[in-house]
Amino acid sequence: MYTQLGLYIDGEWLNGDNRAGEDVINPANEKVLARLPHASPADLDRALAAAVKGFALWREKSAYERGRIMKKAADLLRERAEHVARVLTQEQGKVLGEARMEVLTTADIIEWYAEEGKRAYGRIVPGRIKGTRQLVLQEPVGVVTAFTPWNFPTLTPARKIGGALAAGCSLIIKASEETPGSAVELVRCFIDAGVPAGVLNLVFGVPAQVSEHLLRKEEVRKISFTGSVPVGKHLAKLAADGMKRATMELGGHSPVVVFGDVDPEKTADVAAAGKFRNAGQVCISPTRFFVQEPVYSRFLARFAENAKAIKLGDGLEPDTKMGPLANPRRLDAMENLVADARAHGAKIVTGGKRHSNQGFFFEPTVVTDIGDDAKLMTLEPFGPIAPIVPFKSFEEVVERANRLPYGLAAYAFTSSTQTATAIGDALQSGMVGVNSMAISTPETPFGGVKDSGYGHEGGIEGLEAYTNKKFISQA
Repeated sequence: MYTQLGLYIDGEWLNGDNRAGEDVINPANEKVLARLPHASPADLDRALAAAVKGFALWREKSAYERGRIMKKAADLLRERAEHVARVLTQEQGKVLGEARMEVLTTADIIEWYAEEGKRAYGRIVPGRIKGTRQLVLQEPVGVVTAFTPWNFPTLTPARKIGGALAAGCSLIIKASEETPGSAVELVRCFIDAGVPAGVLNLVFGVPAQVSEHLLRKEEVRKISFTGSVPVGKHLAKLAADGMKRATMELGGHSPVVVFGDVDPEKTADVAAAGKFRNAGQVCISPTRFFVQEPVYSRFLARFAENAKAIKLGDGLEPDTKMGPLANPRRLDAMENLVADARAHGAKIVTGGKRHSNQGFFFEPTVVTDIGDDAKLMTLEPFGPIAPIVPFKSFEEVVERANRLPYGLAAYAFTSSTQTATAIGDALQSGMVGVNSMAISTPETPFGGVKDSGYGHEGGIEGLEAYTNKKFISQA
């Protein structure tokens, strides 16, 4: 049911012969799924040489040729969706239905970029002198290195692969060592669709060693990273040393503002579903709930009821509603957050502890009576813990929602058009969902502000991230 792991460099799959590596663990039962080989420095150099060669080949293909290959890759992924989803659930933990949805959305992302690559338009700027023609063109930036995390192991790589290939770039992608099978299956779709050798290369290894080795190479002209704020800042410095283009999609701590004019039960149902998706391991997960006093008690009661009703278990089991956390580090982090909340006088309404003696399970948890200075209110939890606190006025909640150095996603619920407009303008975030948590689609820009990063994936902005603008003045 799992997959054969390996590195993919210059059109060749490389196994673990004489290579360092690590075991891939199923987080639901802690059993070893497979052994993953790590790329050596020589492997990375070979991948870079292949990407340079691949770029020279790929950029010469028309956007229509590139698009046809990418569209075929998307179709192949749809055909293989059930198998890929099962691989994903085994190594990452999310329930099969969520995994299946991720894989199908991944195919949509690839197909969208396949089409959008045909629309990498330039423009003509009227000249000041008769007979002068002024052109602005978009050209591929060059060789790209991309780094992706474990929480969305097909979707996040597809955003980077899709944007880079559509623009005419080649790339080396280092996917997560904890969820490698999903990336392997994704890359196989591109290979089987006809992407030439060298254009797309897949490596694994010790993250710091891989990133520092590649980012110091002059041939690399862009980096795209999704991950934590500290690592993102470190990689941004390395990129700056070489004047490399960079897209940084970093952490967040998304506020949810629930105004007193909503139906609290219906809103709690939507909010709880969003919170406990993928066990809260989502960068745009709602993580700080501010509920206006008139509906606070009803919202809290319904939200806690939803949390208590969630059945934990192996994501492959049909009645499971929430799977395990991806690794034991997340379990330790959850326990630390709960202990700190208790030390700050918080009340644990439901949950608050590990679940089961096997697997990395943590109970859906609701916390109240917690101050804004507790860790849970200042650090991204990245897990199934929801702090819910009351507020009085619009001005108060805006100040509290915006007080952190993050700005990736934010949400608000209100029945007032005037309030909806005002809160959408007031929240300092790259993405804001008003009466909706659907803020990530292939055709819209995805990215944050402040410490949550810069640059975008998705939308026309996601394609332009892999292009350079060239101005030509022709007399």
